[in-house]
Amino acid sequence: MTSQDPRPAPAPHPAGPGRRPAPVVVRQARPADVRRIYQLVQPFTETRVLIAKELISYFEAVQEFVVAELPEEPGRIVGCGALHVLWDDIAEVRTLAVDPRVQGRGVGHELLQTLIDRARALGLRRVFCLTFEVDFFARRGFRRIAGTPVGTDVYAEMLRSHDDGVAEFLDLARAKPNTLGNSRMLLEL
Repeated sequence: MTSQDPRPAPAPHPAGPGRRPAPVVVRQARPADVRRIYQLVQPFTETRVLIAKELISYFEAVQEFVVAELPEEPGRIVGCGALHVLWDDIAEVRTLAVDPRVQGRGVGHELLQTLIDRARALGLRRVFCLTFEVDFFARRGFRRIAGTPVGTDVYAEMLRSHDDGVAEFLDLARAKPNTLGNSRMLLEL
């Protein structure tokens, strides 16, 4: 007869050769996170991948944001993204950014999935994005579209918004310098 070792087997290393990285923790952003969100986004604004915004804009929109942390580094924000409701059936994914040092670990996917889940929970039917990262969004079900996916009556209402992101969504001339080369993409929920 053999005896069994009563000690539990050691846990595998969370991210070694041939192993998946540790899962990402995505949570609601808090005001205390805003300065880190701003710092995380800045390099992407310098290359015009994301629109530059003032710090105050991030504080005003903090409730739209989620942030990502790695379990092995709690408190270190490595990604962010926002869901901005545009109308009764559509929202826009905004400011999706991942620290380049952790890209490829699924952080962007987890952030986007959380934002899509939020859109569903709000009863929305469509999620829009304006992006250079076409392949990333296409792998998650988004498809390229031409024009603005709202009717003329909604378009007329949205023209009243002072939000730069809405101007981008509407493809207004004043937003063109920020959006040249971006693809308009839509996900049907």
